[in-house]
Amino acid sequence: MLKHFFKGDARIQALREGSSGSLLEGFAEALHQAGYAEITARRHIRAAEHTAYWLDRLEIKISDFTEDLLKDFALHLKRCRCPGYGRADRGLFNGARLFLKHLRSRGLLPASVVEPIHDPVLLVEFRHWMKQQRGTCDPTLYNYGLSIKALLTRLGEDPARFDAQSLRQFVLETSRHSGWAKAKQCTTALRMFLRFLISEGQCADNLDAAIPALAHWRLSSLPQYLQPDDVERVIAACDLHTPVGKRDHAILLLLVRLGLRAGDIVQLHLGDIDWKAADIRVSGKGRRHTRLPLTQEIGDALASYLQSGRPQTSTDVLFIHSRAPFLAFKSHCAVSALVARAMHKAGVSCPSRGAAHVLRHSAATSMLRHGASLKDIAAVLRHRSIETTQIYAKVDVTALQRIAQPWPEVQPC
Repeated sequence: MLKHFFKGDARIQALREGSSGSLLEGFAEALHQAGYAEITARRHIRAAEHTAYWLDRLEIKISDFTEDLLKDFALHLKRCRCPGYGRADRGLFNGARLFLKHLRSRGLLPASVVEPIHDPVLLVEFRHWMKQQRGTCDPTLYNYGLSIKALLTRLGEDPARFDAQSLRQFVLETSRHSGWAKAKQCTTALRMFLRFLISEGQCADNLDAAIPALAHWRLSSLPQYLQPDDVERVIAACDLHTPVGKRDHAILLLLVRLGLRAGDIVQLHLGDIDWKAADIRVSGKGRRHTRLPLTQEIGDALASYLQSGRPQTSTDVLFIHSRAPFLAFKSHCAVSALVARAMHKAGVSCPSRGAAHVLRHSAATSMLRHGASLKDIAAVLRHRSIETTQIYAKVDVTALQRIAQPWPEVQPC
């Protein structure tokens, strides 16, 4: 596979005849399969060659390559005087890091090199229980785990010693240094964790009632959204002549026209699109599957992306990174960052955090503006309760003007 990246026979022979020749050949094949460009792959192979030379000079076997040695190699790069290797840059360290990752993935390094991070046993059991009993997805369990780890660090891992006073004190101290949303996530996680412990008989009954409810008035806030003209400017900001533009255009249309969440975008797979039935299957919260209509506009955008925008890769995830390695987005944060970049390019100011969710609000308010009922909007947004959708009634200015009562000595709107 080295022939794919290097043209000179002498250079290829020198790489193959070195002490790490077979490893470099395998590394080159992995880079090719991951879709790395020729110039980038050559730089990474050069870094791997330099790493192997440095280890050999120190009389360290390649099988003993570890994270600690990788850090030492980074220090070496700052003062490198190895013959045949010029001044190093950050790209060489990235190549060495990728080389180490490749060796691990191929089982060429001992398993002991990678020391696993052990979560508390109670947390592992809780995750298993939540998946079985409630079908909770991994991103939600990860967020719950942050608060539960902090609790176990503070109170210990013996649930029999938990009491109402210590639990309430933990919640109050945590909420004092965070916003309402994060504090609410903490109380929800702890409440579910305690219910799990109660069901397993590991703590006192009704101890979940000790978790205080945080003061927050329902429907007290207004949904943040963009005006229709601004939404269209954001969509038009995508360059449809580039693979990235085609991908971003398809994602933006799904967010704006169908009101998908950023997490929905991450979980879409190629098999979720039914071209004959003209619909798309969405896996929402609680792993509930819903089919939404695939309009001509969205279908054309997806077809353009799949035909000439999506790199060849083995994964069946619909949307992937545009640069090698061609992998799926790790979380919804990548989608929000993508939307934020599109807004910035279009010169549109995002009214709140979570750019992708702003487009979801914009989709709901647009439907309301065009005469859709709250029940219809709830169906499209996949709300379990119509009460969740009622917040959009506060931005229906036309309807509010019809029911507003005149105020003495004040001119009507």
